[in-house]
Amino acid sequence: MTLSATTENRPRHASRAPRKRGPKASMGARVRGWASTTWFLLPALLLFFFFVLIPIFVAFYTSFFNWGGFGRPDDFAGLGNYRKLADDPVFRGDLWRGLLLVVFSIVVQLPIALGTAVLLNQKMRGRAVYRAIFFAPYILSEVIAGVLFGIIFLPGDGFADKLVGDLPLLGDLAGKWFADPDTALPTLFAVMTWKYFGFHMMIYLAGLQGIPSEVLEAASIDGAGPWRRFRSVTLPLLAPTLRISVFLSVIGSIQLFDLVWVTTTGGPTHSTETMAVTMFQFGFKRYQMGYASAISVAMFVISMIFSLIYQRYALRRDLQGAVTSAGGRR
Repeated sequence: MTLSATTENRPRHASRAPRKRGPKASMGARVRGWASTTWFLLPALLLFFFFVLIPIFVAFYTSFFNWGGFGRPDDFAGLGNYRKLADDPVFRGDLWRGLLLVVFSIVVQLPIALGTAVLLNQKMRGRAVYRAIFFAPYILSEVIAGVLFGIIFLPGDGFADKLVGDLPLLGDLAGKWFADPDTALPTLFAVMTWKYFGFHMMIYLAGLQGIPSEVLEAASIDGAGPWRRFRSVTLPLLAPTLRISVFLSVIGSIQLFDLVWVTTTGGPTHSTETMAVTMFQFGFKRYQMGYASAISVAMFVISMIFSLIYQRYALRRDLQGAVTSAGGRR
């Protein structure tokens, strides 16, 4: 009997050598590994404890008191601040305006950023300069941007009024930008789009440059046009980047404060006020720190609920397969 015949008659499972496992780590080695990991993580854990967990606990604790921010809180109010929060028309308006900003960001701001990223991902002269120009507004601080647009939209003498004053369709906007409750929020959103779309554009550019060119070339060889390649190849491969961008945009809209405070301080008549602005007004202008803490807790709960739901149903697919066991298997 030849060697080949012997090999053919051998059972299939017999040709596989049993997997040899390495020696099991001793208890001392595991303790040393755990201690080393803890030692490296200790600075980050301390920072997280003192600057995240303790402020959350203090805000939650003081939200049950009528407290002005000085001394130790001793006037226990129970759920009084939260009942006041539920009955406050300004806070309910903050929720509605926050929802509008979230929707506008997803529907308007992010598509503009995506379209700009797709254009600047093409081979063209001076695209590095264009990228720098579009990203430059994000580098500016919110205070500088707020002061700049406060001057631009200044009633009467502002650049915006002079620009639209002679136009037949936009002439009625002159003097109203931040001064009219009906136009203040759309004007604020235009400033937000100018300020933040460059950040999302750079995220999309990074995602686009991570798409293999061979895939797009194969789709082009198969007869797919530019729109078909974008819809069937680019968008699916860019989906993880899009989901991260949406998450950052929503969280940023919920926590928006500095740009609003510098441009409008929440006015006129609360038309641009956000939850963060209302919290600042009550906490540092009216010295109702207990009520301001209740607002901060509400913001935290809203952000946490959205984050958990979004991670559960949107980001989970991006994490599948990313975390593996030591043996390489999930």
